Amino acid sequence: MLVLLPPSEGKAAPEAGVPVELAGLSLPGLAGARRRVLGALVELCAGDGERAAEVLGLSKGLRGEVDKNAGLLTAGARPAGEVYTGVLFDNLGLAKLDEAAYARAERSLLVFSGLWGAVRIGDRIPPYRCSMGVKLPPLGALGAYWRGELDAVLPEEAADGLVLDLRSSAYAAAWKPAGAVAGRTVTVRVLQEREVDGVLKRSVVSHFNKATKGRLVRDLLAAGLEPTAPGELVDALEQLGHRVEVSARGTERKPWQLDVVVTDVH
Repeated sequence: MLVLLPPSEGKAAPEAGVPVELAGLSLPGLAGARRRVLGALVELCAGDGERAAEVLGLSKGLRGEVDKNAGLLTAGARPAGEVYTGVLFDNLGLAKLDEAAYARAERSLLVFSGLWGAVRIGDRIPPYRCSMGVKLPPLGALGAYWRGELDAVLPEEAADGLVLDLRSSAYAAAWKPAGAVAGRTVTVRVLQEREVDGVLKRSVVSHFNKATKGRLVRDLLAAGLEPTAPGELVDALEQLGHRVEVSARGTERKPWQLDVVVTDVH
């Protein structure tokens, strides 16, 4: 099973240590593309700080992120699973997994990134600020830039297994499973069910959907369940106590869609 995750905008504080080694990152086929994006980002941020903040969509309060980006080539790197923070990763709780579950996480989780394309949680990277929605001079829109690069390497990573796609829309645009892979891909929508004036109503959960997705992945990893097909995933999640409904079956052109129904959001 391959699990596709979005990154977090916030990152853990930088540490002193050995800088990133591009040759040591997973998905070596992305090495050249990563080098170009990293070089362009460092050059942008080492120049006009105000322009860099504008390109990156940073508020005045985040102006310090420009300086951090300028120093990415020498900044200390740490495992990506420690760098990414935020609601999804807090609920995923990588640090609390036992050794076997963490090994499954290293093998199955793939975090998408405007800077790196995609990395595994054991890949050592420095904290950075560069979302997939950025138009980075001279490369242009990063979503479009990464699409061709990821198309060349991810089908092989997906192989003939299940793909659980939990990315947000900006990161989902960087790689869209196609052909047979699409038919083995599952996306998840989180719905909250509430009683309003005696009538059950459902609404799409926005912010807290990240928490639910983090818990789904944590539960699968902790239980040692590695479904190989969409139907097996539904069974596994129900076995773990989640309420799951199939809202759309996949085809060779589009993925399956599951609805996870919750009553409380937290």
